[in-house]
Amino acid sequence: MSLEDPIIFFDGVCNLCNTSVQFVIKHDAGKVFRFAPLQGETAKRMLATQRVQGLIPDSIILLEEGKIYARSDAALQIASRLKMPWRWLVVLKWVPRPLRDWIYNQIAQHRYRWFGQKETCWLPTPQLKALFLD
Repeated sequence: MSLEDPIIFFDGVCNLCNTSVQFVIKHDAGKVFRFAPLQGETAKRMLATQRVQGLIPDSIILLEEGKIYARSDAALQIASRLKMPWRWLVVLKWVPRPLRDWIYNQIAQHRYRWFGQKETCWLPTPQLKALFLD
C-alpha cells in the first residue's frame, strides 16, 4: 500500500456506504483503492487541509493524485477504475453535474432511513484489513 493510491473516504456507519465499499473491493480490477471512514483519524488528518468539511459525512470523497472528488464526481471516478461492465457508468458524466449531484444528494439525505445505519464503523475482515487506513 502506498499513500499515492487513491483513497475512498466513506461514512463508516452508513449501511449503503459500507455495501458500496464492499462492492468496490470486489470489482476493483487493479486493487488500487484504499479506504478510510470519514469518522476516522486518517480522514481528519488527510482532509483537514482540503475544503470538504461541508461534504462530511454526506458525501463519498475520493482523494486521487492530490485531487478531491466528491458526490457524483467521486462515484463516477471510482467507477471508471472498476472491472467491466461497471466502468461504463462513466458515460453518466455527460449528465449535467447539478442533476447528478441532486440525485446523489437525495440518496445521501435519506440513506439512513432507507438503508439503515450501524452504531459503530464496519470492521473489515482480516483479509481486507490491509486495504483500510483506519
